[in-house]
Amino acid sequence: MLKVTTTATTRAFIKNAHPSLFATGAIGLRHQQRFYQPSKPTPMSTPADDIPKDVLREIQSTHPLPMREEFMGDKKLTTEELENLDIGLDKHYKPNTMSDRFAYRLVKTLRLLPDTYFRNDYYMRAVMLETIAAVPGMVGAMLRHMRSLRNMADDNGWIIHLLHEAENERMHLMTWMKCLQPSLFNRLLVLGAQGVFFNSYFWLYVFSPKTAHRMCGYLEEEAVVSYTHFLNAIDKGELGNSRAPEVAIEYYNLQPTATIRDVVLAVRADEALHRDANHFLSDRISQHRENLLDDVKEKHKMEHHHHQPSHAH
Repeated sequence: MLKVTTTATTRAFIKNAHPSLFATGAIGLRHQQRFYQPSKPTPMSTPADDIPKDVLREIQSTHPLPMREEFMGDKKLTTEELENLDIGLDKHYKPNTMSDRFAYRLVKTLRLLPDTYFRNDYYMRAVMLETIAAVPGMVGAMLRHMRSLRNMADDNGWIIHLLHEAENERMHLMTWMKCLQPSLFNRLLVLGAQGVFFNSYFWLYVFSPKTAHRMCGYLEEEAVVSYTHFLNAIDKGELGNSRAPEVAIEYYNLQPTATIRDVVLAVRADEALHRDANHFLSDRISQHRENLLDDVKEKHKMEHHHHQPSHAH
């Protein structure tokens, strides 16, 4: 069971490691396991009576947190505030190496498939996108988790973000599934695409995490473009602008009257964050600077020293 938690170290890492990347509040993910001896339910018991109390508490109290700091305030966001989010709409990472160019061309090639099949079916395109986009974070977190166990050493701040990225993309999918019901054929198409992508990305991450994160960065660049097209279709009247699903209103802290257009703006902002995040992580790997937590600790140490009052002698 994944549960949102907060630690001082995590809070510092997210706030300072890369401001444009981790512009978010205190987030975290913890996996807790409980080993227990299940008891047989009595004839008068309810279906939940045999759930261990710690598991029940986690299920009842766990709520997904958004990625961006703007969505976690007390004030509910308006359409104007969503439109004014600084997401670097046209930001693009220029390929510098052979692996960068490989990742870029691969993503451009993969985009041809949904462009050809889904065309202007924006909702189904979003569903397909999110079933794929939720894979890299989970794969990266899983492999880094296993490496941390093998090395018997900390992961230096990566796993927590990658798990949260995967959860965020899954919440996008849960939102769009409230807006349509895919056909059996489309569900089978998603199943096949996810299976192929999971295994391909797994091996890419095993052999070249740098290329994997670069590819994910370019994938998110294309996601920003796709959601911009989605937004334009609504503005042109090609798509209706109905009320936003309740799950999105709660997750993004939107106004009760929020619409699908507001949700598209919020989701696009998330994708821009993931774009910046993965390009940043790829750069850190190429620079052999993967220990993000040590960098944050050093930054705090320098800031503390700088703000200490000087004493006259």
